[in-house]
Amino acid sequence: MSNEAPKAGVPVQLEDGLSCVLAPNPSPMTYRGTNTYLLGKNNLAVIDPGPLDDEHLAALIAAIDGRPVSHILVTHSHLDHSPLARALSEKTAAPIYAFGDSYAGRSKIMKTLAASGEMGGGEGVDHDFTPDILLTDGEVIDGDAWTLTACHTPGHFGNHLSFLWGNAAFTGDHLMGWASSLVSPPDGDLTDFMASCAALSKTAMTRAYSAHGAPIFDAQSRLADLVSHRLTREAEILTALDNGPATSVELTNRIYHDIPKPLLPMAQRNVLAHLVDLIQREKAASIGPLSASAQFVLT
Repeated sequence: MSNEAPKAGVPVQLEDGLSCVLAPNPSPMTYRGTNTYLLGKNNLAVIDPGPLDDEHLAALIAAIDGRPVSHILVTHSHLDHSPLARALSEKTAAPIYAFGDSYAGRSKIMKTLAASGEMGGGEGVDHDFTPDILLTDGEVIDGDAWTLTACHTPGHFGNHLSFLWGNAAFTGDHLMGWASSLVSPPDGDLTDFMASCAALSKTAMTRAYSAHGAPIFDAQSRLADLVSHRLTREAEILTALDNGPATSVELTNRIYHDIPKPLLPMAQRNVLAHLVDLIQREKAASIGPLSASAQFVLT
């Protein structure tokens, strides 16, 4: 897959034993669309089946071309990744593997915030997702001439998994080349996101196949850039709070000056994620109950 946009539904060979079929769901949040990966030669694993779309299902069945499918692997259960899994499972008889349902993997504070209903969030969640087989962090998945290691990488989403394949990794929405990952509480957790980045930095990963955009051939460098970006954003938020109490919306308007207006709500969710992380680390506090509309101050 080059930097030139591939055509949806047309398989692209990325390397020996790995191809990609692009789903027809481009958007500001999904870029060109969702990358569905076919791993293997004679017997396949399908990684991130994608959105519930008959056209994409037909394209995947055509690309599978009658070969047995032993595994359907889901990085996480957002609507652009997991809904097609069940239909594909019914077509191929392959079980669906994932970390858990859409509520699995949440940290304690995110469970509390979700229960309070004061944090908002919930964008694009596949609430009906139910895997057949649960995977744990570090679990090895053996297929026909391929081996993957599941790596729990929460942050963008609580049940997010990356899959290590030798020196490569399938990184879902955690590590992408075209944009940073959305972290929107209570589904997303920036404290977990940074810990997951640290975990991936210690792996043998040198190239990454993300769920959106082209392959990343300098994966560790890209990962370091994303961490640096988050730390820069944190510093901007702390500087803005030094001028007095502010809501996440007010902070977003002060900090973000160069993004399209339709993306500002997503930027605000990222700022909110930073604020929850800063509270966890006792660098900031909310005035009154922690919520999406609360004012925040430095501690």
